[in-house]
Amino acid sequence: MKPDSSKSIRSRGRPPQDVRPVTPALDDTDRAILRALATDARIPNNALAEQVGIAPSTCLARVRALRERGVIRGFHADIDPRAVGHDLEAMIAVRLQAHARSNMAQFVARISALPEVLDVYFVAGANDYLIHVATSSTDELRWFVAEQLSRHPDVANTETSLIFEHIRAAGRSA
Repeated sequence: MKPDSSKSIRSRGRPPQDVRPVTPALDDTDRAILRALATDARIPNNALAEQVGIAPSTCLARVRALRERGVIRGFHADIDPRAVGHDLEAMIAVRLQAHARSNMAQFVARISALPEVLDVYFVAGANDYLIHVATSSTDELRWFVAEQLSRHPDVANTETSLIFEHIRAAGRSA
């Protein structure tokens, strides 16, 4: 009799490879709702229901369920930084000190609260984070990198790349 390999792995004390919570799969209607919302998150429920081909009450319930399951993470305004005087955007790669790995949550909380920060990405590779920032000038960007990042004791290294143009991808397919 051949032994069950999953049992032998667990018996050696290793955690299972996939520890994400199991969520129900998306059906074609859910995917159609997500495509429509990715294109226009402000679409009225009645128009969304008509576009997807379901009753408005069903549509509302499905959108609510998608939010509760975490599939829809939120709705927000996509504001052009230039419209508010932040003409310079950059991606800043940040590598933390080896001893700072246990402080990652605090680092992200502190950085993401800064007004220059648009997005924070936890990434694999040589760096730990990519931070998308918008500032009004090169002087402000230099100050941000020097004072808010490089002087922080948890930061080992930063590398800044200027963004010449940002093109948002069309509605994401689900």
